[in-house]
Amino acid sequence: MAKAAAKKPRKAPRRVHGARAASGIVPAQAIRALVSSGRLRLAEPMLAGQLQPASLDLRLGPVAYRVRASFLPGPGTSIAAKLETIKLHAIDLVDGAVLETGCVYIVPLLESLKLVPGLSAAANPKSSTGRLDVFTRVIADGVAAFDQIPEGYQGPLYAEICPQTFPILVRKGSRLSQIRFRHGMMEGGDRALVELQKREKLVSAEHADIQSGIALSVDLNGGPSGLVGYRAKRHTGLVDVDAVGACAIADYWEPIHVGTEKRLILDPDQFYILASKEAVHVPPTHAAEMVPFNPLVGEFRVHYAGFFDPGFGHAAAGGTGSKAVLEVRSHKVPFILEDGQIVGRLVYEPMMEIPEMLYGRDMGSNYQAQGLKLSKHFR
Repeated sequence: MAKAAAKKPRKAPRRVHGARAASGIVPAQAIRALVSSGRLRLAEPMLAGQLQPASLDLRLGPVAYRVRASFLPGPGTSIAAKLETIKLHAIDLVDGAVLETGCVYIVPLLESLKLVPGLSAAANPKSSTGRLDVFTRVIADGVAAFDQIPEGYQGPLYAEICPQTFPILVRKGSRLSQIRFRHGMMEGGDRALVELQKREKLVSAEHADIQSGIALSVDLNGGPSGLVGYRAKRHTGLVDVDAVGACAIADYWEPIHVGTEKRLILDPDQFYILASKEAVHVPPTHAAEMVPFNPLVGEFRVHYAGFFDPGFGHAAAGGTGSKAVLEVRSHKVPFILEDGQIVGRLVYEPMMEIPEMLYGRDMGSNYQAQGLKLSKHFR
């Protein structure tokens, strides 16, 4: 008889600084622990409202560098070294400065990382940033991808900023991007998403289209008013990214009304704000992200700002009926959007644990229970 194999000692579950290290998105309370442990380093103390249920807002440092072009550092290359060869001039942000449309800027952030193995991060523009058509990405030393921070990364973070439509006024401490931490590998997939839709009603569609995420479609019905969206004007004034309600809508946007055909022709390189037909629900147990839509079905980009925090659209957090606002830009050729056409997909990931705060209920969030809505800067 073969000798029974000796049992290996069972490993204790790993922990991420106080939180049980099950795979998933790191919640607010564990992000606090990352700060306390020095894994997430802040050059200045955390501000009120900087911490979100499943992410942390990233703050601009005191200087911006105007550069010739966007870039990614190669393996073993630091961004500081790269800047020495491509920067055009430095801009002091302490008292505020204007970033012009069509120009590319690199800004060192006040946050840096000292991640452990198994802990990675991803960044995305904040909702308000995306709705201003400010193309913003996070880059890191030696990382050959935008907005992706691999496990174990130790070093500074930088924001690449390129305003597309409106010139913006920023300053040290302005928050354009947010970072989300993930422990372990992404879990779930479409099978888990089907079960979650049955249990939690993630989108209000009667028959949800689930294939590499859950589909969202565009609302071009318009309701009684016929208003379906806004088209950004060109050659406008400044937008101060830290000033809420300071800009008049009519000075920056043209309202879009559709007729009985319920369709919209996207003009090349114009920027639009539209809304999803479906109401979106992100339960407290999960976080969601809008993923790039298949370019084979149309030359347009939707939703620059892709994070949805736990509690978005959650009834108990005051979010019943929350639509996804869609930032849409057509490329190269005019493109016809039809009412109900699929324009994006949401991927849901489990939280490591329910966060200490939820979007909307605990935060006075700007976009809970929203329909078609411009960024918080417009009144």
